[in-house]
Formats: sequence, C-alpha cells, structure tokens
Amino acid sequence: MLFNSYIFIFAFLPLCVLGFYFLKDSHTDAAKAWLIAFSLWFYGYFNLYYLAIMIGSVAVNYALYRFICVTQKKKQILAVGVAANIAVLFYFKYYDFFAQNINALFKSNIAMRNILLPLGISFFTFQQISFLHDAYDGQVDNVRFVDYALFITFFPQLIAGPIVTAAEMLPQFARIKESRFDIEKFSGGVFIFVSGLAKKVLIADMLGRAVDFGYENADILSRPDALIVILFYTLQLYFDFSGYCDMAVGIGRLFGFDIAINFNSPYKAGNIIEFWKRWHITLSRFFTRNIYIPLGGNRKGKARMYLNLFVVFFLSGLWHGAGWNFILWGCMHGVLYVITRALTINKEKNDAAKISVKRIVSVLLTFIFVSIAWVFFRANDISQAILVLKRVVIGDMTFSYNMAELFNKGEFWYILKVLHLSSLSFGRYIVIIGYAIICPLMVFFMPNTHELGAKMKFEPIHAIICGAVFVWCVVSLSGVGTFLYFNF
Repeated sequence: MLFNSYIFIFAFLPLCVLGFYFLKDSHTDAAKAWLIAFSLWFYGYFNLYYLAIMIGSVAVNYALYRFICVTQKKKQILAVGVAANIAVLFYFKYYDFFAQNINALFKSNIAMRNILLPLGISFFTFQQISFLHDAYDGQVDNVRFVDYALFITFFPQLIAGPIVTAAEMLPQFARIKESRFDIEKFSGGVFIFVSGLAKKVLIADMLGRAVDFGYENADILSRPDALIVILFYTLQLYFDFSGYCDMAVGIGRLFGFDIAINFNSPYKAGNIIEFWKRWHITLSRFFTRNIYIPLGGNRKGKARMYLNLFVVFFLSGLWHGAGWNFILWGCMHGVLYVITRALTINKEKNDAAKISVKRIVSVLLTFIFVSIAWVFFRANDISQAILVLKRVVIGDMTFSYNMAELFNKGEFWYILKVLHLSSLSFGRYIVIIGYAIICPLMVFFMPNTHELGAKMKFEPIHAIICGAVFVWCVVSLSGVGTFLYFNF
C-alpha cells in the first residue's frame, strides 16, 4: 500500500486513526495491537510473501533479544543475531549479484535464483540489528513482544525509514494511555503529511517523466536534454524522498508520536560532510554506530580513520543496491568525504564576508558533485551512466520536443490554454521550463517543511490552503508511482 493512494488516504488511515483513539485510553495493549494489525495489512497489501518474511524476522529477532537478556554469553548471541540478519538480507538482496560476478570471474555456473526482493527489508533488518545492539549495551530492558512488534512494524517508517531507535519510540509507546489528543499536534501532522503528498504527487512524479524518458533514450539525448535529465533526477529524488519522510512524520503525529527527522534540506549543504548530516540522517547514524565505531572510528590514527570512513561509504553504496553503479556511487562519495575531512581538520575560520561568498560557491559545487554522482545511482549500469554524462559534452544543442510534451498534460496545460499561452511558439516548453526554474528555487531558498511547521500556528487560512493542496493532490493521484527509496 502506498501513502499516495486512494485506499490509504480514504480507508486505511481514517480507520486506523479512529480505532487507535477509541482504544488507547481504556485498552492500551489493544490499541497497540490495532496498530500492529494495520501495519501488517499495510505491508501485506504489497505481497503476502513479503508479510511472511517480515513476521518471521520479527519473531526470530525478538527471541534473540530475550536470549541476550538472560544469558551470560551476550556477545555471542549478538554476533549470531547480526550474522543471521545479514545472511537473510544477503540472500534476498545480493545473492544473484554475487553469483553473477563469481560466474564471470571464475567461469563457474552458479544458478541465478531471480529472487523477489521484499520491500523495506533493508530498513526493518537494520532497525532490528540496532535493537539487538541496544539490548547488548543494556539500553533496553524487559520489552514486551507487543511493544517490540509495534516498534518494528509501525507502518509510517516500515518501508523506507527512518531507521528509528528503541530510545526514540518505546518511551512514546509507554505513554500512550496518559497522552491526550493534541489538536495542534494533529493539525501539524496533517500539514506535514499534505506537504509531503504534494512533493510526491505534484513535483517528484512530474519530474520523473523527463527522467524516465531520458534514461530510456540516453543514446540520442542532446546537451540540453542531458542536463535537464541530470537536474530533474537530482530534484526528483529530493522531492520524492523528502516527501516520503514528511508523510511518515506527519502520520506519526496523527497518532501523537514523534518520528525522527530523516531529511533536512541536504542540497543546502556547503560540503559533502554537511550533506550526509542532512540526507538520510538515520542511515548515517546507523552506519556510524554499527560500522564506523566498531572499526575503530577515529581512535586509531588518521589513516585508519580515513579508511574506516571510506569503508562506510563503500558499504552504503552496496546497501543502496546490488550493482557496481551503486558501489561506484558510494566510492565517489567516500573519496570526496575523506578528502573534505582531511582538508577541514583544524582549519581556521575566515571572516564573515568571505564565509558568505565561499558558502555560495561551496553549496553550488557540492550540488554539482551530488548531481553527477546521482547519475550512477539512477542508471541501470555504469555504461549507461557514462553515456548520459557523455551526452552533456557531445550532444547537439536542440531541445527535445517529446520531453517537453510529457509535461503538457493535466492542470498546468489547461491553465496555459485558458491564458492563451499554449499557442505561442515556445508554449510547449513553458511547463518544463517552469519546473526547471521553480523547483531549484524551492530547494535552495524556501524553508523546509519542518522549519515551516515549527513556526506556523495552524489558523483558518492555513487550513484552507492545506485543504486546497490536498484536493489538488487527490485529483492527481491516478498517475503516481512508488517512492524511489522503496527499491532499497
């Protein structure tokens, strides 16, 4: 089930919210069970096969947690738990990739299994590994199964994160009965949800039309086409992922829960280190705690620290996808991260004026690097990525009429017709040019959803605007696609 679907918005979510508030004051465990049941429905809606895998994973990991609580061999049980989770993830996500490469390298004949990847398996696997670490460190104690099951399966963060911790969610579950309905929080949740829905439906999916066209026709792209495709994928991923994160946070607030912020205007970053403090924040936190620190962090000298940082980014690339293009993407970020870290250690600050000028240049250069790296992230393989980048250099200077036409559908084209702008010689290009100008302005100069929500008092005018945007999104739902991070 998708957040951006009719069944979710008009059936699933209202029933889930109403049932939760009906039960929570008098039957707290029943309210938790209600959320678990709806979360299982949400996940099983995609595929019952996925649901069986997820339920089995939750049951086994909870049993491992109980063993850690009662045994003296905590470290050994933790190792078994981490290994088991990684083995399951490896089988479903990486078996065919490694088998294919082993066959190519050693001329062997390992059979491909064409395994169906369960949605969100990377996210709920990492969340359970994190919980086992918390148990080993003594940070969680006497967690009942109903709370653990809700912690793992809670549907707003189940499919694409954030990777929340026990310390963030379990205390909130414990306060369900005492908490009262907060109209301000609920209204803020509606605002954040609708903002995320608008990012997904009205912006990301529109940009995706040009991106899909460009990668399907990479060999004939002109220079302007290739630049638009690269820019639009950078923006599509931004609005798609931030839209999902907003919707997750907004849904959480409808139930009175605060879900960790996972996305904080990353394209405003002045270097790659700052970028990774703003992009997929909880994934960076997971890798820092569970890989970087166990490898030694910065405790064993600078050379080892740089190697540890690079390993983290190598694994981050592999985590995002079983392909050499993802590994190369991770290595690109890793190399720049290490270089930036080396150049910024103990660096003296300049005066405010120079910082201001330098900041603009730094943000622009970081954005360009991230955009180029995203080409390898989006492409089917490295050769296709190189082809798209080559078209920026060797393509002609025409602009694709077919790409522009992809945007001349729906309400925007209707408005142009009403204003008699569609008949102009450049009329067919107005909408796509508008997206190319307005979307970057939103990214670089507008406050993000959480900044707006923190400042805004929900007044009647805000409710009217929010309602109008919601209606606009609903009438545009027929052409939406899945969230991009569902693939990882």
